[in-house]
Amino acid sequence: MGRYSVKLSKLIREFNLESIYLPKKSEDILIYASEVNRPGLHISGFYKCFQPSRIQIIGIMETAYLNDMSSQLRMERLMILCKKRIPAIVVTTNNKIFDEMIEAAKHYDIPLLRTNETTSSFMSSLIVFLNSELGPRKGIHGVFVEVYGEGVLMTGESGVGKSETAVELIKRGHRLIADDEVEIRRISDNILMGSAPKNIKHFMELRGIGIVNVRRLFGVCSIKNKEKVNMIIELKSWSPNQDYDRTGLKNQFADILNVRIPKYTIPIKPGRNLAIIIEAAAINNRQKKMGYNAAEDLFSKLGFEDVE
Repeated sequence: MGRYSVKLSKLIREFNLESIYLPKKSEDILIYASEVNRPGLHISGFYKCFQPSRIQIIGIMETAYLNDMSSQLRMERLMILCKKRIPAIVVTTNNKIFDEMIEAAKHYDIPLLRTNETTSSFMSSLIVFLNSELGPRKGIHGVFVEVYGEGVLMTGESGVGKSETAVELIKRGHRLIADDEVEIRRISDNILMGSAPKNIKHFMELRGIGIVNVRRLFGVCSIKNKEKVNMIIELKSWSPNQDYDRTGLKNQFADILNVRIPKYTIPIKPGRNLAIIIEAAAINNRQKKMGYNAAEDLFSKLGFEDVE
């Protein structure tokens, strides 16, 4: 799996950062690490286990610590920090920018930025942003929609009716995220985020009609840029020889980027309203996450103690 990066310019735009010093165009500066660091301990001189690839966050405590130093000592400590070739320094809470900080940043060509946000708020938002931009990813052939707040990834053979089902869902008030190609990113150990590749965002192919722009056809309320992948629905042509799950007692899962996602197989047969079935599946999946399983409830009422 390749090493992913995000341009510093995108980070600056996303968080409306003030550029105190940039050694070159922010578009040409790349960030590779999704973790961040508060270097208070390192400024004191302890650099064991220091990760130089991380963005360094200077908050109120680090600023107060630097402020208590003499100008000469402050220069020495900041020079050591910048010598590690860190990707950037961000000063939070609109704190003071020391002259020595600017001088050290210029000496080692380290981007120096500032934000009005508090340290905790900025760090939490930045970590989510970096995890989304730099997390492992893969492309999956399918259609991704949001149904009642659940991210539903529809898969199946080409021509099985995924896009047509998505159109019906959109007409029923749900939203399209991606058609044909879905880009899946792992943003944490157990969360996947799905989106559309830039060049095909909002577009959909309907056999017999051609390419349509869902945003222009149905309005801005019909689309969404990204959503968590909560469940997978595989659409399969109905076969009398296939044994389909009729109770829902046995949970099935698919593994994507080492994350287990609930998976359901829905047989396609003339007369079946797939949009309504998928709506029911999304609601049922949401209930399961909240601790209620209808199949277990029914079997319990029928007197079966061991529903497994």
